[in-house]
Amino acid sequence: MATKTVLREWVLEALRANGGSAGPVQVCRYIWSHHEDELRDSDDLFFTWQYDVRWAAQTLRDEGVLAKANGDRRKPWTIA
Repeated sequence: MATKTVLREWVLEALRANGGSAGPVQVCRYIWSHHEDELRDSDDLFFTWQYDVRWAAQTLRDEGVLAKANGDRRKPWTIA
């Protein structure tokens, strides 16, 4: 069963698979196509995971793992 903490790893996995940079939709598509079964078995996370992925990305930004967005929500998520 997946938890919110694994979403950070999955975001990074998705970004690496897309050359280090991708938009939130691309990241979510990747996560769904590679981790659908785990998400389906994750109780409430199944209903909130796309929202929680965005928080995972923000946490990664705060830690310096992802490049800062500088207020531009249209910028792709990029590994720093």
